[in-house]
Amino acid sequence: MANMTDYAAAYASFTPSNAKRYNFARDVIDVWAQPENNKRAMLWIDDTGTELDISFADIAQRSCRVANMLSGAGVRRGDTVIIILSRQLAWWETLTACIRAGFIASPGTTQLSPKDIAYRVDASGATAVVTDSLNAAKVDEIFTACPTLKSRILIDGARDGWVDYTAANAAASTNFTTADTAAEEDALCYFTSGTTGYPKMTMHTHGYGQGHVTTGKFWLDLTKDDLHWNISDTGWAKAAWSSYFAPWIQGAALFTHHTAGFDPKTCLGMFARYPITTMCGAPTIYRMLVQETLAAYTFPHLRHCVGAGEPLNPEIISAWQKATGLKIRDGYGQTETVILCGSFPALDVRPGSMGKPSPGVNLAIIDETGTEVAAGVEGDIALSISPVRPPWLFKGYKGDTDRTEACFRGSWYLTGDRAYRDEDGYFWFVSRADDVILSAGYRIGPFEVESALIEHPAVAESAVVSSPDATRGEIVAAFVVLAPGYTASDDLKQTLKDHVKHVTAPYKYPRKIEFVSELPKTVSGKIRRIDLRNREWGKGS
Repeated sequence: MANMTDYAAAYASFTPSNAKRYNFARDVIDVWAQPENNKRAMLWIDDTGTELDISFADIAQRSCRVANMLSGAGVRRGDTVIIILSRQLAWWETLTACIRAGFIASPGTTQLSPKDIAYRVDASGATAVVTDSLNAAKVDEIFTACPTLKSRILIDGARDGWVDYTAANAAASTNFTTADTAAEEDALCYFTSGTTGYPKMTMHTHGYGQGHVTTGKFWLDLTKDDLHWNISDTGWAKAAWSSYFAPWIQGAALFTHHTAGFDPKTCLGMFARYPITTMCGAPTIYRMLVQETLAAYTFPHLRHCVGAGEPLNPEIISAWQKATGLKIRDGYGQTETVILCGSFPALDVRPGSMGKPSPGVNLAIIDETGTEVAAGVEGDIALSISPVRPPWLFKGYKGDTDRTEACFRGSWYLTGDRAYRDEDGYFWFVSRADDVILSAGYRIGPFEVESALIEHPAVAESAVVSSPDATRGEIVAAFVVLAPGYTASDDLKQTLKDHVKHVTAPYKYPRKIEFVSELPKTVSGKIRRIDLRNREWGKGS
């Protein structure tokens, strides 16, 4: 039976957790690690055939070792540790160790360039980086230019100037006194792209972890008997949602496939090989899966599927349901929040709808004055922060008061997205209020790509917008005004694509480039991205 059988009753009766002192390692992981629970935390596999059955007791002990190792490397309470790892076990061990010790964890995708890493280290004042041999050279390249960075930890071998993670942990004690962290103490630092400037530092407190009970219990519908597969990059907050806090707060086990790249055929084969009961993936993942011959696969244990990261196409929901008998239930939230709105199990799925507000969440559509609008009227999606600000809402953008204050309008937090609510209380996404591009689940700021392009001598000006794509939802499209002496060509397009891949993370490169003689601008000289975006999407300006 689902955790939510009556939406109205669940919404009315839910009381959010609001402990004043909270540490997820102590209050969740260590509880499930007790001998009487004897609870599996993860079934981990890789492409070489390795299978590891990891218990909560294993995670608890290993995180104590890592906390001691990091402390021995000079990391202190309140310091930031940047974690650049894929789905290696060390990601879960290190994240848990940071929470346990009161360090601030800052996960990042393995696609980060040296320049990206340097920016994150300097902006956060990070004192340590934990990564693998595939990314170590990037850190070495910027090490001397980052004065706060004291320690480099390598998880898969020895390297000059680095702490050997495996050797250091083997020598470390499993005894570690967990920090008695206040709920409002800093715990996580996620870098998220915006319309202007470089990525913002989204700060979360320890209270964020306890807020994910709504994500895990009501949206993912998890219990301690589930094996949950979240197909997500560990560098993004989606992993914090569905690969860490939400499943483990429910006692569910994680299914983790450590692989170099996503292959839809391999993915589909997993459902018959392993007892996976619940799945979470970006719409891009589902789009790739339904392109396969789904009738050739079986899903004997799968009972619940959700999607998040961008609006889900109704035709994808239909194709998946026809093959599996299951509806993909959409969910809406942000790096800055927990689940805000969703097609919960007790609700009828209305294809294209975001569903209804989560229990414990007062979500509304408001106008420019902060007044709620009538059903059917488009406005800004906003979260009420009165009379009590939710403890799981981000603390702010570190070092950026202006951008933090811009997220609030009176007693409302603005998500930056626009929608309308129908007469039955369902929310329907309309558009983002900014120019951020969501491509295959990745959030890409146009400024970052434009800045990379302008570094090339062939580029005089550039503007970057989203363009529709059948598989990725959106792709990055760049409009480029060439510098004198350069001629438009396909070879130059490829050169610019390669240049962006080198300067910044590869997922940000423009898959579409158009050379133009000029860019549309306002009378004050600002680029009108909206005109270019409307052209790409076939809309009037």
